Amino acid sequence: MLRTAFNFIRYDRPKSIGALAGIVISVFLVGQQAGIFIFLTDAMKSIVANNSGYIWVTDETTTNANQVSPLDVRIGQEIASLPGVERVYPVVIGAGGAKFANGTTGGFSVVGSQAPDFVGGPWRLYTAKPGDMLPEGAVITDFYDSKALGGLQPGDYFEINGKKVYNAGLTRGTRSFGGGLLAFTTIERARYLTNFRSDRVSFYLVKQKAGIVPDSVIRAINRSINGVRAWEAAVLAETTVNTVLATNGIAASFGSLIGFAIISGLVIIGLTLYSAAIDRIKDYGTLKAIGATNGYVSKLILSQALLFALVGYAVGRGMVEGFRQGIAQSGTLFFFPLWFEFALFFVTLFIALGGSLFAIRRINSLEPATVFRG
Repeated sequence: MLRTAFNFIRYDRPKSIGALAGIVISVFLVGQQAGIFIFLTDAMKSIVANNSGYIWVTDETTTNANQVSPLDVRIGQEIASLPGVERVYPVVIGAGGAKFANGTTGGFSVVGSQAPDFVGGPWRLYTAKPGDMLPEGAVITDFYDSKALGGLQPGDYFEINGKKVYNAGLTRGTRSFGGGLLAFTTIERARYLTNFRSDRVSFYLVKQKAGIVPDSVIRAINRSINGVRAWEAAVLAETTVNTVLATNGIAASFGSLIGFAIISGLVIIGLTLYSAAIDRIKDYGTLKAIGATNGYVSKLILSQALLFALVGYAVGRGMVEGFRQGIAQSGTLFFFPLWFEFALFFVTLFIALGGSLFAIRRINSLEPATVFRG
């Protein structure tokens, strides 16, 4: 069957190339849009996902980890006094306007964490160690942000909010969503650079004692302390993504583009296979006249669609991988989860096999006798 289907494909190469191109374009567009969407959603929950081993304590109104309301430092002492709590780590995030040696300007979200553990950041360390933030004026920036920061290199001096600092080292791939670029330093320096009040923190990260389940600590915090909410990290990450997606058109935009890519693929391969079937209608009629059933002819057309799907998926997926590696050079990093690989393959099969139904319906309605009428 596959050999016969392959011969049919070879018979009309222009239309076969057209059908294959339709699948390749659809696979590429679906993969490209899905990849960018994964990058954006990863950025939305980046700070939570990179501190997932802790219980998060935020203001009770917070549903987006990128936009938190400051908490009183005394709340940290209350949390530390609760049973089951081993350690409480304060984190400060403030905005900073930067000016670089070549005159360019930029903006940072300055993340401050407490020495010596530096829980809360930095993460994805590249050339720096957390201890590099200890010397006076030291901050850590990201490798991919160098161009946006006036060509900033390790060791270079610059200003944040008019205060002199230097680039103590690099992370690689720390991204944020809607908060500008990230710079990491000690909690005291972050307060100084961003004029953050000394009696406030942005949020707390809580470590429970060994053998204590996080849920019991979360319930104790929510029950005992007013004005705050304790979160399991995974729940806050999911809530953050849902909040961001609900307040803008990102999901609708990417969803519609992916939908149109699938529909376009269905239309292209549907029309191409239908046109090819019309061109070879005498061949199909001859097959039916010598005893081929509608089931056999349907399998023959589906086999052609399957071959298009396999080759189209391989080429399209290769193009998506090239795109992924290409934009990774600029810091747009994303990775496809395993479920997406299966989903993309099944979408490819849906486009190819679904598009072939137009041709199958036409051939199934063909009367074999029409072949002999000239």
